[in-house]
Amino acid sequence: MIKPIDPNSMNQTAASKPAVEKPALDRRALDRRALDRRVALVTGGIGGLGSEICRQLALAGREVVAVDLAARGERAAAFHEEVASFGGSIRFEPADVSDFDSCQQLIARIEQQHGSVDILVNAAGITRDASLRKMSPQQWHELMRVNLDGVFNMCRNVVDGMTERGFGRIVNISSVNGQTGQFGQTNYSAAKAGVHGFSMALARETARKGVTVNTVSPGYCDTPMVAAVSAEIRAQIIADIPVGRLGAPADIARAVKFLAADDAGYITGANLPVNGGYFMSF
Repeated sequence: MIKPIDPNSMNQTAASKPAVEKPALDRRALDRRALDRRVALVTGGIGGLGSEICRQLALAGREVVAVDLAARGERAAAFHEEVASFGGSIRFEPADVSDFDSCQQLIARIEQQHGSVDILVNAAGITRDASLRKMSPQQWHELMRVNLDGVFNMCRNVVDGMTERGFGRIVNISSVNGQTGQFGQTNYSAAKAGVHGFSMALARETARKGVTVNTVSPGYCDTPMVAAVSAEIRAQIIADIPVGRLGAPADIARAVKFLAADDAGYITGANLPVNGGYFMSF
């Protein structure tokens, strides 16, 4: 076997002593310690997608804070049991993402207890489905306050710290229905399309500061929200998905983990569709 030429040896004579190379392991160990210090915050963190995103980020070495409504106490208790094996690397904090002051107080608590927020995943979302002719102003505004205002409220409260420190990863969860529209979801489709518009604009504002902002647009996934759909409609949905199945929460969570990685710094303002081929475009 021909031994590869060491570029560091090009300027040495045959009699000179080879330079002592620093072991690559040292660099990996340093990178690992830096990665371990990253604090990741996931809104909607105890929901169907959010809880799996928390697990995947914890597996990547992040210290994870799952954020959801305090009123979901029963679900929060079950979540604690589900993540007990992670040894405290996933914790729960209550907050209402639709309320700016609640988000501001949340970030202050996290920074005091865990350190600066390096990764933000906005996964909180609700539905208030109705055709536009039957949709009430309340249904419209309730959804917008969580699905779109919530993204602003959280990003606004972390972006200054991220840009000052020169590092940040923001991943906003949109939806395939923000790309295609969906009957009975003018509110949801508008909000989810708005999420990506917001992400692109913020990505331009923060790109030179080491902060990336991207969107993940899930297709139809095997979550309680989809499970609530009638079996007949669910079968029609699956028939329209080229891969022939609903997505798993892990399919979405792995995409989030990829965009939240330290070495994903050259991807920003992008929308990553994870929909089994349900919607394809440039």
